[in-house]
Amino acid sequence: MALPKFLSVLALFALLLVLSNNGVEASHKIYHRYQSLSVDKVKQTHRTGYHFQPPKNWINAPLYYKGLYHLFYQYNPEGAVWGNIVWAHSVSKDLINWESLEHAIYPSKWFDNYGCWSGSATILPNGEPVIFYTGIVDKINTQVQNYAVPANSSDPYLREWVKPDDNPIVYPDSSVNATAFRDPTTAWLVDGYWRILIGSRRRHRGVAYLYRSWDFKKWVKAKHPLHSVQGTGMWECPDFFPVSMSREEGLDTSVGGPNVRHVLKVSLDLTRYEYYTIGTYDKKKDRYYPDKALVDGWAGLRFDYGNFYASKTFFDPSTNRRILWGWANESDAVQHDKNKGWAGIQLIPRRVWLDPSGKQLLQWPVAELEKLRSHNVQLSNQKLHQGYQVEVKGITAAQVDVDVTFSFPSLDKAEPFDPKWAKLDALDVCAQKGSKAQGGLGPFGLLTLASEKLEEFTPVFFRVFKDSDKHKVLLCSDARSSSLGIGLYKPPFAGFVDVDLTDKKLKLRSLIDHSVVESFGAGGRTVITSRVYPTIAVFDKAHLFVFNNGSEAITVENLNAWSMKMPVMNVPLKS
Repeated sequence: MALPKFLSVLALFALLLVLSNNGVEASHKIYHRYQSLSVDKVKQTHRTGYHFQPPKNWINAPLYYKGLYHLFYQYNPEGAVWGNIVWAHSVSKDLINWESLEHAIYPSKWFDNYGCWSGSATILPNGEPVIFYTGIVDKINTQVQNYAVPANSSDPYLREWVKPDDNPIVYPDSSVNATAFRDPTTAWLVDGYWRILIGSRRRHRGVAYLYRSWDFKKWVKAKHPLHSVQGTGMWECPDFFPVSMSREEGLDTSVGGPNVRHVLKVSLDLTRYEYYTIGTYDKKKDRYYPDKALVDGWAGLRFDYGNFYASKTFFDPSTNRRILWGWANESDAVQHDKNKGWAGIQLIPRRVWLDPSGKQLLQWPVAELEKLRSHNVQLSNQKLHQGYQVEVKGITAAQVDVDVTFSFPSLDKAEPFDPKWAKLDALDVCAQKGSKAQGGLGPFGLLTLASEKLEEFTPVFFRVFKDSDKHKVLLCSDARSSSLGIGLYKPPFAGFVDVDLTDKKLKLRSLIDHSVVESFGAGGRTVITSRVYPTIAVFDKAHLFVFNNGSEAITVENLNAWSMKMPVMNVPLKS
């Protein structure tokens, strides 16, 4: 059998798991008084300029086929909160400009009458794409796995999808929690048999159940899960894929061999974070073994240490990339979403690959994003003494891509790393050591979406500490000062950066877009996304500064900032 090319599709979702004495029940969080209210006018304040959003209402959700990227996302066509959900469908030639198509999947059969939840897709050896998705069959949220096929696979737009009557193809057996059994992965092929994972839980143990099939229709549960971890709760949106140990190019999902590692990512409903491990896939035993040096739990490595959930990677055969796409929900109140007429954004797609150290993945925005760059402003050799703030003028600060290299003459002024912090999450350290807390080597970085007098600003900054035997670098994106508005969730997000400081430089790239700040520290070693809602620093009232509040002088060695153009959204693509 020829090695097929694989695709992945995500339809991200919002779920509420309600803990009870009898276990966990999965349910959509439905706001009945809002879910079918039509939106007459969409407010543009805080609406993003170059991130993917539908014209209005509720969103939270890719697939490459015959020259087009396909994005399927769960969408409420009747309101700006969860409810009335369909699988909406948009296509693109470049991951940046999008054409909206008719909805692809919606509840219509007994096996999905109460909901069409998340899934993935695979291209079969005959070139046919197949979508797997979770169907809800009753009011108590019993979950089964279904499939859908295109009505016309010769159509590169895949405009119409059919759900065959032999669904469901996977039922939860008596050993499985039927209300916690969802999100089938992209399939992979080993020795003539297909495999998929389905996320679940057994009491408080997160589980990735493994199923096998030779014909892609009859699936049998393996004796053992691929992997499970006690204390992690429900595993949503599992993702399992290979990465090369020797090159940055992505790998097809079925690729294995001596020069390949595997990555398992899960989304944890209990914490609303994701984590991933890198390890070894034993094809004979169908078991996954994370590297022992990595944390296999909620404190493990993350794609993004901020507002980022239900992510999915897919292999792009046109460019040999593995691309990661995640979703960011709103951090305001439901009533705010109803008032503004929209909720949820897709974050910028990211290329992912294995760091040469083998200890983590690296991420970087896809190159296609640079098509939107317009007016450019540069700073070079700008020295920042303690307390300095220098504005980056001449750009649209509310909608900008900024890439900066900071340098410093010495590490001697790095603050001691308090041993008590070793037991804390990085965000707790950031909460204690914010951008205004003067230090030694740092804090230094960017003040994004800032008002002119700094009543509002979202700082993204580094702080360097001296541990017993090495230096520790902290990257923070702190929303606590982001807005004077009320009823907002404004947390500090942070992650430690595993980076060599021999050259005494740190790099930072931030994608700033009205209500979202995506930041990539040290070439994508640590990534943080914040959602913010300034009341003053909006549109042309937003400013961008570089700053330093450490006693060690910092030099802005090189800064490039580009105002970002609006992509084409929801109109027919040019041929």
